[in-house]
Amino acid sequence: MSLWRTQPNIEHLNASQKNTIGELLDIRFESFDDESLTASMVVDARTHQPFGLLHGGASVVLAESIGSMAAYLCVDTSKYYCVGLEVNANHLRGVRSGRVTAVARAVHIGRSTQVWDIRLSNEEGKPTCISRLTMAVVPLGENPPAR
Repeated sequence: MSLWRTQPNIEHLNASQKNTIGELLDIRFESFDDESLTASMVVDARTHQPFGLLHGGASVVLAESIGSMAAYLCVDTSKYYCVGLEVNANHLRGVRSGRVTAVARAVHIGRSTQVWDIRLSNEEGKPTCISRLTMAVVPLGENPPAR
């Protein structure tokens, strides 16, 4: 059984990146199955730190982008929206070029919070970053909790 309340549409997900940091960093949603959402991000001068490696913060942008979109697809958007509460990342391996791919899987889908496990890998399939994202599920018309 699929976890998605709204069936992902890759074309629409990619169109939603227009005029956002996702567009700037060339984040592309690529695929989904019943339990996960997959996206990738370029590794080049836009995402490098000064020593020519993928910046850890760029990895976190990819993780939070894909996890936030996955969370959104799991709620009734006529009643709720989702915002990030906490994100962490363990950087495992440097990447100098190409693309990194992120796969988001739900750990917990609750009434007021969601927790997502996001695994990034390089083009050879080797892990580069493990991230956990906690999302708040907020009723429309309410402000999100203070960070």
